[in-house]
Amino acid sequence: MGGIVNASNSTAPEGNDGNCGSQVLLNVYDLTPLNNYVYWFGLGIFHSGIEGHGMEYGFGAHDFPTSGVFEVEPRSCPGFIYRCSITLGYINMLHSEFRTFMENVASEYHGDTYHLISKNCNHFTNDISRRLTGRGIPGWVNRLAQLGSMCNCLLPENIQVSTVKQLPDYHVYSEEEGSENLSGTTPHEATESDDADQDKHLLSPSTGGGVKTFIKEAQR
Repeated sequence: MGGIVNASNSTAPEGNDGNCGSQVLLNVYDLTPLNNYVYWFGLGIFHSGIEGHGMEYGFGAHDFPTSGVFEVEPRSCPGFIYRCSITLGYINMLHSEFRTFMENVASEYHGDTYHLISKNCNHFTNDISRRLTGRGIPGWVNRLAQLGSMCNCLLPENIQVSTVKQLPDYHVYSEEEGSENLSGTTPHEATESDDADQDKHLLSPSTGGGVKTFIKEAQR
């Protein structure tokens, strides 16, 4: 299993062209301060995202049968407290190929299929990790979900899932962007309103500096 690394060490292996491939990282966040007390016992309530080619991808809930996969600046997912990054492996995929891969996977992770116990953000990152590197994420990241029904009793009320009240905004990717930042001003699908961003996303209100943008799934 990959080791825990500092953010400053999250670079491609020496001799590899970062434009052709990318290191794959698992970025882990605390959902509650309680983690500081139970983490050393192999427990905790965590959110996780997969980082590759300079962006981080996660899975969130909303009310619609459309992509629940979102992107955010690495280690800055709003509403959560960044804990650590874990090296999962290295992929020899162009940025455009990696993006196409994520858009294809998004068709399997619709926002209305999110389930805290059976299909949450950590199930998503475990699946992506296995597809990209052949290995799963560390078991402790999603251990409470693995305990099944006990999880509902342990989760504080402020991190119970709350779905969005409108269609999520989607980022439309173009190859011209290359490896540039994908979280800036983006085109959007039609929405019912332009209320605060916190109405669009899963779990707790957005409190960090990052901005979540749902990606548009590949058409099949």
